[in-house]
Amino acid sequence: MTLPTPSLPLRDTARAYGRITRLLHWSIAALMLWQFIGMGLRLALGRTPLVSFFVGSHQQVGTVLFLLIALRLLWSLANRRNRPGHGAGLPGLAARLGHGALYLVMLIVPVAALLRAYGGERGFAPFGFEIFAAQQPPIGWMVGIGDALHGELGWLLLALIAGHVLMVGLHEGMWRDGTLARMAGGRRRAGP
Repeated sequence: MTLPTPSLPLRDTARAYGRITRLLHWSIAALMLWQFIGMGLRLALGRTPLVSFFVGSHQQVGTVLFLLIALRLLWSLANRRNRPGHGAGLPGLAARLGHGALYLVMLIVPVAALLRAYGGERGFAPFGFEIFAAQQPPIGWMVGIGDALHGELGWLLLALIAGHVLMVGLHEGMWRDGTLARMAGGRRRAGP
């Protein structure tokens, strides 16, 4: 049996995530998919026109991602008392920790890139607007930290996202608790 889904509000509720949260979530997901496809192709194929097509937009897409992630965090804080709960006990704690890790790594990855860009000799000018001028000479420790964290934590982020998707699959396939419906829409099941 399925229950009809009432019209979706802008803000989150205890039963479902609102339109703004969903828009931010799925926009971030699509842009991250673009970034990971580009980096995966770069690892697999090296420098090719196809790889250049994806990787050539990495800085611009990363900039938009950073802004969307910051908005998502602020929106999450503004809605923290209205959002669907993660549940009680160990599964609820694991869900809260998993989401916390996702948010933390989603922030650190672009901050590391910004640190590297600020200290680097190329500057930072996404979409043609200079944010940071090139450093002459480069600030080695900034570039070093950025180089050490950005790529490695990017792959950790991919692993966290894979875990997130796997858990959604468990919620839908095994527990049938409507978790996917709260974020993706559709009808919510009345029970097992």
